[in-house]
Amino acid sequence: MAVGNIVEEYIRTHPRSQRLHEQAKKSFTINGVTHANRILDPFRPYITHAKGSRKWDVDGNEYIDYVMGHGTLILGHCHPVIVQAVQEQMAKGVHYGENHELEVEWAELIESMMPSIERVEFCACGQEANMLAIRLARMFTGRRKVLRFEENFHGWADELIALESPGIVADEVKVIPGHDLNWVEAELATKEYAILMTEGGGAHMGGQVPWDADFVRGLPDLTQKYGAVWLIDEVVTGFRDSLGGWQATVGVTPDITTLGKCVTGGLTGGAVGGRADIFDILKPKAPPQPSHRRSGTWNANPLTAAAGVAACKLYKGGEVQKKVNQLGAYLRERGNPVLKECGINGRLYGRSIVHLYLGPIDYEPSDDTMPPTRDVRKLMAGAPTKARLCLHLLHRGVATMGGKMFILSVAHTKEDIDQTVAALGDSLNAMIAEGTLNQASLG
Repeated sequence: MAVGNIVEEYIRTHPRSQRLHEQAKKSFTINGVTHANRILDPFRPYITHAKGSRKWDVDGNEYIDYVMGHGTLILGHCHPVIVQAVQEQMAKGVHYGENHELEVEWAELIESMMPSIERVEFCACGQEANMLAIRLARMFTGRRKVLRFEENFHGWADELIALESPGIVADEVKVIPGHDLNWVEAELATKEYAILMTEGGGAHMGGQVPWDADFVRGLPDLTQKYGAVWLIDEVVTGFRDSLGGWQATVGVTPDITTLGKCVTGGLTGGAVGGRADIFDILKPKAPPQPSHRRSGTWNANPLTAAAGVAACKLYKGGEVQKKVNQLGAYLRERGNPVLKECGINGRLYGRSIVHLYLGPIDYEPSDDTMPPTRDVRKLMAGAPTKARLCLHLLHRGVATMGGKMFILSVAHTKEDIDQTVAALGDSLNAMIAEGTLNQASLG
């Protein structure tokens, strides 16, 4: 491949995807895509089908997939148990508009795996679960304000997204830096906050900016002391990091947990669960007492519930979590020497979602799940460089989330990872040759 011609070469090998992208731009305002993370110059491929760790596009190109449905598919594409469960339920009915047995079984499976969850409410997605959690906390405490941490992502609704986002109204929300317990206590001591929200694993898909465990372990005492509800958002990490989620890995017990992605087995849906006394606020009350009317057309619909039950049964033994963490360790073990061989300062780090850091090395962590810097600005830097890397990797048959992370599933193999590491090395060397990757640009 000629240096500097990656865009032209990519377009040449993806002609049908290019045509679909031009067509899509006439319907979808955000550069022809339906999710901002799918924006890429010139375009991402248009997929026809997927299975296991692989997916194929309209031009016949094959990819080792590390997007995995934005983290939903810890079991891989088209896991036979999930496929069978969905097919059987489809024949029975998609939506009864009634109670059904599967929703009870699903809730009990979740409660059995996460001891902090005594009650469950199902939602249409993880973001909606976070919205309900805020409502519950306000009803329970009688307070209005929401305390969140910088860079933690909980959805795009007004009170969940970054405060500088255009068009939002979030007058009752305050966002503070993480890792400062004194700052957290000073805010909570005002006794104005209904809820403190914490993203499981750390900011951005389970830990691009990871939490310090001691900081997190200090949060429950503070929220209890000042009467706020503590939420851990495990939409990404729930049933991925361990059987009991990221909270079990760290050894903490939140008041409320929100779930999404893995909990549904790949279909759309979410859940919020936690202390029974908090959820009792939802119980219908006789007039004239005010009562929250809980609704939602797609809550625990039979099709999603069937997939969720099937998936949770597979998670319950803990083997799924064990395997993806082993694969994550293998990717780090094989990939980090490649960065050094290419003369690149950076590290692969994380657990079953492996993040790529490119930049100055401030220290050598003893735990390779942690990045080599604690500087949030450095961890968040380099998006254009990683986007270029994403294109190079796509051209070599590896699909990632913007070149930023590799999301693993039990369907991945060591052979997949070996091919990925080879593609990573080739991509980095090509970027050095074309002048789009150098140490000055990473500093």
